[in-house]
Amino acid sequence: MKPLLVATLSIALITDAGADIFKYTDPSGRVYYTDEPKKGFDYRLIIRTRPRTYSRDLKFMSGNKLKFNDLVAKAAAKHQMDPKLLHAVIQAESAYNPNAVSSAGAVGLMQLMPDTARRYGVTDRRDAEQNVDGGTRYLKDLLAMFNSNLTLAVAGYNAGEGAVMKYNNSVPPYPETRNYVQHVMALYRKS
Repeated sequence: MKPLLVATLSIALITDAGADIFKYTDPSGRVYYTDEPKKGFDYRLIIRTRPRTYSRDLKFMSGNKLKFNDLVAKAAAKHQMDPKLLHAVIQAESAYNPNAVSSAGAVGLMQLMPDTARRYGVTDRRDAEQNVDGGTRYLKDLLAMFNSNLTLAVAGYNAGEGAVMKYNNSVPPYPETRNYVQHVMALYRKS
């Protein structure tokens, strides 16, 4: 029991410090967690933390929210999405900093990972319009994938749709993802 406790405490300390956590299961079934995945191994991102600048960016959030309000409204109308949901995700992801970068390489207002950006034709993740459009389309696809279940779509946005499916279409048991879902849902209800 002690190794599990140590691993849990280590993961909790790492996530508080702002590092993404990756998981690898070797062919014999051993599970490894790290914040620095080795190339050539099939590590999966299981906990994605906020950009390092998030706390600082909160100070400028109101002004930046106003700055991007029309852009968010345009993307919401174009893709028939609730702008309040987009605002909740953007606030949780980047505090409206279009230059935010996470330690895992997620970029921009909606914190798009490189593969997600490619999937949605985003060529410049720092371009606010492309970023919000790509993130909105991804969120819309997640809602369709999970039969309009907002909680699962938000969990999928944080942990990836594969993680939600792996846990039988439920919120994955990752503390960061569960906190993220609660945070986004609270922001959404509040707006």
